[in-house]
Amino acid sequence: MALRSLAGKLPTPRMAARVLLRDASRQPIDEAVVLWFPGPASATGEDVAELHVHGGRAVLAALFAALADLENVRAAEPGEFTRRAFENGKLDLTEAEGLDDLIHADTDRQRRQALRQLKGVLGDKAGDWRMQIIEASALIEAGIDFSDEGDVPAELIAPAVAKIKALLGEIQQALAAEGRSERLREGLVVAIAGPPNVGKSTLMNQLARREVAIVSPHAGTTRDIIEVQLDLDGYPVTVIDTAGIRETGDPVEQEGVRRARARAADADLVLWLVDAQGEENRHDGAAPVWMVRNKIDLDTNGVDALTPRRPGQGGSGFAISASRGDGMAQLISALVAFARDYFGSGESGLIGRARQRKLLQETAASLQRSMMVMEKGEELAAEELRTAAHSLGRLIGRVDVEDILDTIFREFCVGK
Repeated sequence: MALRSLAGKLPTPRMAARVLLRDASRQPIDEAVVLWFPGPASATGEDVAELHVHGGRAVLAALFAALADLENVRAAEPGEFTRRAFENGKLDLTEAEGLDDLIHADTDRQRRQALRQLKGVLGDKAGDWRMQIIEASALIEAGIDFSDEGDVPAELIAPAVAKIKALLGEIQQALAAEGRSERLREGLVVAIAGPPNVGKSTLMNQLARREVAIVSPHAGTTRDIIEVQLDLDGYPVTVIDTAGIRETGDPVEQEGVRRARARAADADLVLWLVDAQGEENRHDGAAPVWMVRNKIDLDTNGVDALTPRRPGQGGSGFAISASRGDGMAQLISALVAFARDYFGSGESGLIGRARQRKLLQETAASLQRSMMVMEKGEELAAEELRTAAHSLGRLIGRVDVEDILDTIFREFCVGK
């Protein structure tokens, strides 16, 4: 056993012990704190040891070398510990996905949503729904078995139908959340677009509070798309600085303009930036567009920087000075309000991933069909209920999920 080889003995289970770790030639590696968790009372359900060593590169290199010399010891694959915990019944698939989301959470709201999934908010609900479907199916199949007993089938099928209707309503309510939980996981995308040399990169730097884009007085400086991840009041926002949109003969800049148009078209919100005295040539696309007039510090017409003009409120947009910061507080406040409306109560939703939504949609469709075919035969209804239960089983990973496990767990970082 690896721990006995390094530490010389096994410490008391679940008790921290200070141990001198040694390699195969009994040379000391480090003074470490060791924890020993015999299975199945461990995070993965298997024997697990934790070595808390000093973080110097030499210490880690010596420890890894000593472990590599041991028989049947290798480095874990990404997500392998979580996958073993799933396969040993320590957590369901929605909880494993919640752990992955928690690891990659960038904002506090994403963290809270992921923690809800890790605690089993969806998995527990799906397990309860699956049991209710199995109970309804049992009633219907009992009615089929006792079809010669006169009133018995009707007495069994009526409560089954009532259970199915109530369950369908619960699942449809969860689906009606408009994908806001998925949105919170993926984040809001805001594209800064507009003609060249209007201050897009300066605005990007202001929003990021650091220099992430090159600022130059020369048109066409930004040739490619620059992205920065922001935390706006706990909401995850990706801001994109795009190439200036104009007609140009430069093939490199042409490609930048093409990418800028495509990325802005996919954004959730476009900030169309112009000079304070520039033309309002609005971006053409499906996303909402906010007109932002920049360089008001150079405007001779006296635009009031402290009174942003929002679309639909008697004005054409916002007035700012990206270089001085005038009007930025109002623009950021509006972005936070937009994010709040966009995400809604996403963090309190049940569904966090497209896979989960798809399987719940399949479950709801099967429940609807079961009620539609009830009059044609209880056998048909029972088959639809079995399909619904199977979809929920796939949701929590209890049946037929081998085809997706590699896809899910390879997204994890090494060591989880």
